[in-house]
Amino acid sequence: MTQPAFMQIAVWTIAAFLIGSIPFGVVVGRLFFRSDIRSSGSGNIGAANALRSYGKLGGAAVLLLDGLKGFAPAYALLAFTPTDPAYAVWLGFVAVLGHCYSPWLGGRGGKGVATWLGAVTAISWPVALGFVLLWLAIVIPTRWASLGSLTATACSAIALGVVRHDPWTALVSGAAAAVIFLKHRENIGRLVAGRENKIGFGKASRA
Repeated sequence: MTQPAFMQIAVWTIAAFLIGSIPFGVVVGRLFFRSDIRSSGSGNIGAANALRSYGKLGGAAVLLLDGLKGFAPAYALLAFTPTDPAYAVWLGFVAVLGHCYSPWLGGRGGKGVATWLGAVTAISWPVALGFVLLWLAIVIPTRWASLGSLTATACSAIALGVVRHDPWTALVSGAAAAVIFLKHRENIGRLVAGRENKIGFGKASRA
């Protein structure tokens, strides 16, 4: 594997951030449901609020599109540049930052879980599969999407570091998980207090 030049990785980084920053939850809501997802449910632009606000189809559309934001830059780098996969992990992290702190939304955004899962899928599909199975194993009995997301995110970050045997991968994956945990701080507080909302197909006041 070759090491990309500084300018090359800088261009990839900017592209990953811009792709990650596209607020697909807002786009889907306005184009197909004639509403602003930020004024519905929790106000979050992610798939969980889309599911509650727009139903299965809307939730699935936002989930897929947000996942593609992480998948596309990481996959493109690996497919078209003979470089170390650790750089793909970096692009996944940057896409998560774009999603969570979108300049199109004044520095606000979603919580990054679907975008991170997309990046993980491009980097290591077995780790991504483990993510999904763990999420389902937690969410199906508890219906706490946030608990499943946080647990699967943390485990996937650890798993990538183990699979890659690379301190850089572990560090960047951990940073991505830290951002996602930070964006879930209100959910964590409600989980600790036993007041977290359960995922469903109706509208909810928080997510």
